[in-house]
Amino acid sequence: MNDYILSLNGITKEFPGVKALDDVTINVERGTIHGLVGENGAGKSTLIKVLAGIYQPNAGEVVLEGKTCHFSSPIEARRAGISVVHQEIKLAEPLSVAENMFLGNVMMKGGLVDWSGMRRRAQQIVDDLGMDIDINAQVSSLTVAKKQVVEIMHAINNNSKVLIMDEPSAVLTDRELEVMFRIVKQLRTKGITIIYISHRLDEVFDLCDNVSVLRDGQHINTLPISQVDRQGLINMMVGREMGQEYPKEPAELGDTILKVEHLSRGLLKDISFEVKSGEVFGISGLVGAGRTELARAILGIDKPESGEVYVRGKRVKYHTFSDAIRDGLGLIPEDRKLQGLVQIMSVKKNTTLVNMKRVIRGGVISSKLEEELSQEYAKKLRVSTPSMDTEVQYLSGGNQQKVVIAKWLFQNSEILFLDEPTRGIDVGAKAEIYRLINQMVKEGKTVIMISSEMPEILGMCDRIMVMHEGRKMGELMAGEATQEKIMALCV
Repeated sequence: MNDYILSLNGITKEFPGVKALDDVTINVERGTIHGLVGENGAGKSTLIKVLAGIYQPNAGEVVLEGKTCHFSSPIEARRAGISVVHQEIKLAEPLSVAENMFLGNVMMKGGLVDWSGMRRRAQQIVDDLGMDIDINAQVSSLTVAKKQVVEIMHAINNNSKVLIMDEPSAVLTDRELEVMFRIVKQLRTKGITIIYISHRLDEVFDLCDNVSVLRDGQHINTLPISQVDRQGLINMMVGREMGQEYPKEPAELGDTILKVEHLSRGLLKDISFEVKSGEVFGISGLVGAGRTELARAILGIDKPESGEVYVRGKRVKYHTFSDAIRDGLGLIPEDRKLQGLVQIMSVKKNTTLVNMKRVIRGGVISSKLEEELSQEYAKKLRVSTPSMDTEVQYLSGGNQQKVVIAKWLFQNSEILFLDEPTRGIDVGAKAEIYRLINQMVKEGKTVIMISSEMPEILGMCDRIMVMHEGRKMGELMAGEATQEKIMALCV
């Protein structure tokens, strides 16, 4: 058994009306990869912020290498040896790779900045990790994956003892994931302890030595990964038996409701397909395949260069997204925070945003009607919120996604594009989203699901179209589709 490099003893953190962490006690073994899992709102982010010195606990203590620590700022936590690679990249984009690696820790020589010394040290770290990164390149020119590596190299340069990685794989391709996993395992061999937070349980089982489960702000259990299976971990996270992970229900398909013929725009080349009423139609492909671009071209967000779109048998030409909305189409975008919601507006206002006429009486918004209708949809979708007046920025990722869906159900969209509908949300919230998809198709609505998660595409779709570099490579019926067949078309 390794000794404990980090112990959290009775950590409690309260906010007005909410106990985010309730007497959490977790021990982390030195030189291991320690998974931290739980549903959105379980307390993972709050715990990370306590460790990083962003929040100070109301009770309890953090013990690092046997010494009790009280971090009043992130700088103090970093100096003690705790660094965080956040889900949202936090780098100085205009600066070079080397300059970012030394932010807050500049090397000096004779009272001047030691630029040559910093570049040598930066190159040494790059070489040790076996990365193909130009230390003089501007960070803004790098891919997301390489930006994350720069954050990791910044932590290594700060002599971090504990590196916390918050959803590092959320926006990475499979090839980039392989590189990230190699680096994480390499850091473990160098004696750096990793706390790895992810909703992707396959990663937790592939990478982690031990795993801790949080639920409703409480520590449920910590176990060696070898002593728990996937279903057992899910049950601990949600506090109940989950049943089938992809609860697809058969739906009665109607006539063709959407038809696309020879659509081209930029990356997109000669795309043709049809979707039937009541169908869950999947669009699969690797990052850069053109899936999101296809949705935007169909919906009038971007103007196609050529090709035709037919809705309910009628040729349409949407000049703006508003035209598509009025025709019964909707989009749950990939980036819910920036494109799907107005973060500083309430749950109520976001729900009614695209169909204000439903709550206008006598030329003014009826507050009573707005409250009643938004509550009805929040209840239908099981949105967990203190009130309908709560700003959506304070909701968990899963509940934010439900509000985006509520908005389009409130609009009564007949054809709904879901672009990465479950990215960054927990297994419990995913099950709720899948339940809603079943409900929508039962009501005769049509769902077009764009997803990078192949098990999700296989588990929830009636038919799957696979794209590669802007072209349609083929279609597979649900009964014949496998991960191997989809991947063969993807590449």
